[in-house]
Amino acid sequence: MQTKRVIIGDREVKIPVLGIFPMIAIGLVLWLLTGTYIVGPDEVGVVQTFGKHSRISQSGLNYHLPYPIETVQTPKVTEVKRVEIGFRTTGKNQFRTIEKESLMLTGDENIVDAELIVQYKIKDPVAYTFNFVKPEQTVREAAEATLRTIIGRHKIDEALTAGKFMIQEESKFLLQSILDKYETGIFVVAVQLQDVSPPKQVIAAFKDVASAKEDKNRMINQAEGYRNNVIPKARGEAQAMLREAEGFRVARIARAEGDVAKFNAMLVEYKKGKDVTRKRMYLETMEEILPNIEKYIVPDGDGSNLLNLLNLNAQGGVK
Repeated sequence: MQTKRVIIGDREVKIPVLGIFPMIAIGLVLWLLTGTYIVGPDEVGVVQTFGKHSRISQSGLNYHLPYPIETVQTPKVTEVKRVEIGFRTTGKNQFRTIEKESLMLTGDENIVDAELIVQYKIKDPVAYTFNFVKPEQTVREAAEATLRTIIGRHKIDEALTAGKFMIQEESKFLLQSILDKYETGIFVVAVQLQDVSPPKQVIAAFKDVASAKEDKNRMINQAEGYRNNVIPKARGEAQAMLREAEGFRVARIARAEGDVAKFNAMLVEYKKGKDVTRKRMYLETMEEILPNIEKYIVPDGDGSNLLNLLNLNAQGGVK
């Protein structure tokens, strides 16, 4: 091995001089070592051979042929990323509104200020790596277009009140469809509608309208409550009157039938003895209309009918 003498201070040092081939060998070894890489537990390795995808490597120590033969990218596939539409977080509990993103037109041609948060993660690392360059910007623009489309399908009352959950679900479905159409390899985890409100310039007028609607709904509810109280009560009273009338009808019919039976029985007796029956009916009637008055009966003629009168006297207490 050749050496070269070098004077350092007052000393002479011999330094070995490598030939061209040993230097090439060392350089080759160092170059090959550059292909060693580590994939984290929340990552996958997307290996490219001459710019074309060749394989996926899992977490741990891995190796690929050094650049420029092969390169590797390690996207975080388990990390949930977030983009904000209509506002930006500037600090802890501090936000800045982006009006060019947040102002949107509803289906009934009103303007609302809408803010949205989209949470997403990687479901296909190959598509995520190769099919687009700026993932966050792409998701933000697709989410903004989606929200404008969904808001435009609903009236302002729905957007401000009970329709928010429906808008969230429709936005999530449409956004996922758009991202799948362009093969972005992204899965939409959640879409959260942060705030939907009228523009600041007209918010006072909207509050007055909302207050008037609340008063209207309150009065309608009160009227409905009164209606629900009165109608069942009236129906109950009507049923009671119908039952009472039916009972009266049955009683009158039964009474009339009894009177008919009684009359028929009396008619039979009357035919057997007209005079006796007639006098008996007369005496019974007098007993009913004059219950507490002493009565004296004077028989006609020679008293031949006295026995019958005595029988009546014994039954009705007639003297």
